[in-house]
Amino acid sequence: MPLEDDFCDIIKKARVGQGLSVDQLARTSRLPGTTIADWERGSQPRSRPDVAALATALGLRPEPLAQIVLDKWEPMVQPPPAWLETVFGSIGGYGVQGYVVHDAGEAVVIDTAYNAPAMVAFLSHHRLRLSAICLTHGHADHAEGIDRLLHHREAPVYLGPDDVELLGWKPRGDLLTRPGDHHTIRVGRLTIRCLVTPGHTPGGICYRVEDAHQSVCFVGDTLFAGSIGRSNPSTLYRTHLDSVQTRVLALSSNCRLLPGHGPATTVGEEQAHNPFYAAA
Repeated sequence: MPLEDDFCDIIKKARVGQGLSVDQLARTSRLPGTTIADWERGSQPRSRPDVAALATALGLRPEPLAQIVLDKWEPMVQPPPAWLETVFGSIGGYGVQGYVVHDAGEAVVIDTAYNAPAMVAFLSHHRLRLSAICLTHGHADHAEGIDRLLHHREAPVYLGPDDVELLGWKPRGDLLTRPGDHHTIRVGRLTIRCLVTPGHTPGGICYRVEDAHQSVCFVGDTLFAGSIGRSNPSTLYRTHLDSVQTRVLALSSNCRLLPGHGPATTVGEEQAHNPFYAAA
């Protein structure tokens, strides 16, 4: 699976997040504004010095950015744990992933992948009891279809309180749960721990599964392999960086990170290769 973000996505997210115009970035980086505009439209640089100049002006790490655009870095693929199922969907052709964590006949859905029918089919086929729906944030590609899941079986819906208004369809008040930091959810013998990670949205939450053999964190759009999600609104950019650096990438280096789009990665891979890690 290719990276979710191209070079153009990465540099535009960093520029917009800092409220910089192309002209301002051109002056700081000493690169032509027309060149930067072309890069944001999808053309790619060919020299490391140019990438380094732009990265430095954007407060990104130059070498990881060069590895992505020039060396075509991709994270190493690891086999998923036995208790995890990935469900794929799309919204207007744009791919999205949701997940089912299951153990001892129980299951927790983490984001809907805009494909609730596939989620329900998996639960039914494996005779799993839905015990919770965990939403990383309230955008439709991650939350659409919770009504169908709740029609299959009622269960608590976990969502950050600042994201409730983003939902196109809202569950009953007694089903909607607004978890705090480190709130725990049990699924069979597994424990899911909530990590509050605002940035992509005001109420973003990541969900970490505590497993002695394989640590996993579901990061939604907080982080992509080699990038981060878009900060919505852009004024959350610094908050977003703080969530990535002090919450997600402070986990153990072998922790597997499962985003809502693009390939899985690990904390160690992102510490080494994500341009936004330790960004200025």
